[in-house]
This record gives sequence, structure tokens and C-alpha cells, in this order.
Amino acid sequence: MKFKIDENLPADLVADLQAAGHAADTVSDEGLSGAAAAAVMAHVQADGRTLLTLDKGIADVRAYPPDQYAGIILFRPRTTGRTETLVFIRQHLPALLQIDLNGHLCVVSDTGIRVR
Repeated sequence: MKFKIDENLPADLVADLQAAGHAADTVSDEGLSGAAAAAVMAHVQADGRTLLTLDKGIADVRAYPPDQYAGIILFRPRTTGRTETLVFIRQHLPALLQIDLNGHLCVVSDTGIRVR
């Protein structure tokens, strides 16, 4: 799978995904730091990448219908410090990599993974 890490997540996730055999890069790698969500989503869509983000606005299925993307993963950790967020994502990443993400929005919270 191919992943794009949003700028609001630790870039360390690139190495985690690559170690698991996936292609991954960041929004910053593409020079999209600070870009509007619509611009980021256009690049994600064109590249066929699954986006990992903390941005609740990207989970708006009216604005970004999941069936038009290779996948959207929204993380909703209880705490949002860098270290806590990284631990939270690493805890859920193995299960996420087992899901067919194509065309789906996955919301990951302390209570589990919800797939739409």
C-alpha cells in the first residue's frame, strides 16, 4: 500500500510503514506544508495514497467521499502530544494494515477502529 502522512502527525510513521513493506511519505515531502485540505486531498487522490491524519475536517464524507480515495485514516487519540500520538498510532497500525482501506474512511479511537 501507499501512504501519505499528514503534517499533523509525526514523520516517524514513514519509517514504520516502510519497515512493514509499504511506500510512505509526508505532506511536507511534497511541499504541501500549510496547504489547504482540498489541495492535500487532490494530491493524495492523484497519487493513489491512503492519508493518515488528525484533521477532523478531512473526515467530512460530503467534502471527501471515501469511495474516491485509496483510503482515509483519521486518528482520534485522547491526548495529542507528539509522543502520545505516536504510541497511539503504533498501537493501532498493525490492525489497520489488515483492513482493505481502499474507498473507506477509518476512524481510530480509544474504543477501536470504525470503518465507513
